[in-house]
Amino acid sequence: MAPMRLQSFDESSDPSESASRIAALRTELARRALNGCIAPRADCHQNEYVPPADERLRWLTGFTGSAGVAIVLAERAALFVDGRYTLQVRDEVDTTLFEIVHLTETPPHKWLEENLPRGAMLGYDPWLHTAEAVERLSAACAKAGGVLVAAEPNVIDAIWADRPAPPLGPIVLHDLRYAGETAIDKLVRVRGELHRLKADALVVSDPAAVAWLFNIRGSDVAHAPLPLAFAIIPADGRPSLYADPRKFSNAVCQKLQELTEIAPPEAFTHDLAAFAHVGATIRLDQATAAQAITVTIERVGGKAVRGADPIVAMKARKNATEIEGARAAHRRDGAALTNFLAWLDAIAPKGVITEIEAVEALEDFRKATGLLKDISFPTIAGAGPNGAIVHYRVTRRTDLGLAPSELFLVDSGGQYEDGTTDVTRTVTIGEPTEEMRDRFTRVLKGHIAIARAVFPEGTTGAQLDSFARASLWAAGLDFDHGTGHGVGSFLSVHEGPARISKLGNAALERGMILSNEPGYYKENAYGIRIENLVLVTEAPPVAGAEKPLNTFETLTLAPIDVRLVLPSLMTECEIAWLNAYHARVRETLLPLVYDETKHWLENATRAIAK
Repeated sequence: MAPMRLQSFDESSDPSESASRIAALRTELARRALNGCIAPRADCHQNEYVPPADERLRWLTGFTGSAGVAIVLAERAALFVDGRYTLQVRDEVDTTLFEIVHLTETPPHKWLEENLPRGAMLGYDPWLHTAEAVERLSAACAKAGGVLVAAEPNVIDAIWADRPAPPLGPIVLHDLRYAGETAIDKLVRVRGELHRLKADALVVSDPAAVAWLFNIRGSDVAHAPLPLAFAIIPADGRPSLYADPRKFSNAVCQKLQELTEIAPPEAFTHDLAAFAHVGATIRLDQATAAQAITVTIERVGGKAVRGADPIVAMKARKNATEIEGARAAHRRDGAALTNFLAWLDAIAPKGVITEIEAVEALEDFRKATGLLKDISFPTIAGAGPNGAIVHYRVTRRTDLGLAPSELFLVDSGGQYEDGTTDVTRTVTIGEPTEEMRDRFTRVLKGHIAIARAVFPEGTTGAQLDSFARASLWAAGLDFDHGTGHGVGSFLSVHEGPARISKLGNAALERGMILSNEPGYYKENAYGIRIENLVLVTEAPPVAGAEKPLNTFETLTLAPIDVRLVLPSLMTECEIAWLNAYHARVRETLLPLVYDETKHWLENATRAIAK
């Protein structure tokens, strides 16, 4: 019997169904006297990854990416995706039905200003948009001479006959040896912040924040150990946790009831309204709190105050236990990845392996650790032209063989109780072209620039983002995605508030873990990305420094393909960094990898020179 796989390679949508589904949607809109609707890829928590019951955008359009929005009007429809999906979307979606729009260049509210017919009524689900998003959309509709209208129940749900049931993943306790801080102590810290903010309560709408606060984990979302749940945390008094009671074992329920009330999800808005009825000031996370939550509070006379959930920053700054756990997880994961890379280097040039077979082999190497809980996202394994699709998902239809003289990009990660990993390596199958080596080296130079950065406290990701792009820019090249994202501790592989990108306005603080992943993508030819996770740490002393300085500790340990490096393009400092990194990889992993991998690892981490 074939082993159970952690990801599927089946086609998860069928764009051929879109025409009939759009027709049914337009009929339903007309029945409700609406002229259109907006359908984001979102659930009531604004999660990046959502359960099947909330895959409305995929069901309607065929698009499988993790970010997107559709607007369907009576006579036209548009699908908005960002730069990660500009190639993928055209393969998955019927472009005769949907105009494809770049999400960041022309966001939905800007499109509506120019395209919503005058007098039109546009429906939206108040549980799938934040209050800020609704305000933008409402202003855009008004500018076009239309109006935004709350449409409940959801218009797509009304026509989705075989919509899956909501998930019931079991909720488990996250052991203190991994969490490093008790839930009681975390609650004390949160209440302290609420007093400082002069708030009577906090609504916790982000499942990752709920999981971190109560030291629990779940399995409601694929590849992220999240329980879909809300919480209300009074500044004074006992908190309440809202999740389906079927998710709790008796033992877990008993333990949690020592610090919180547990109630079913349907009690959330009732209890919130009762709390707000006395005129309470309630803090909401502006990034994840649905507009329906604001409406619930304000309808009864409460005051909804939007801002950053204080838990987000607390969660992002990893404690000493979480940091040591991350280091251990990366050593373990690095050994598994290195075993895979050695195996791949031996077999791929023979032309007998496909993308799917590579993904399955990598999963098996990680499983062999005995500690893998899940992959941290569906592995991106792009051979040749598929590597140029930034968030490519291999299916049995698209599965390519790894061929000589091509590049192979593999972006993967593991979920371990002590940490979450995310790593990308691009390797050559056979002899690379000079162009490939040039582009790879420029990406590597950007990666090293981030890794070596020394920056004052308060520096944001936007201030560092150009470091990763400078060498590409010098050749008239660039990449259309962020350079780095935050990473959770056995939580979501994508975590706020910090990121390294043009839009990254949060300060990079000590204890945060982020990715460092510049890339380059040549359409229909190849893709290149080099990704390590890095930890923000205190920088070594700098003579005369007038501010505290930070730098990055690289956590990921795995060889970078030196066959793709052009030393002539690199500075002596860059070469020294690469050689030092590889010496560390070799020293750390040699005792951990298989015997048959050791010689390959020594060669793969050999020093290079100009």
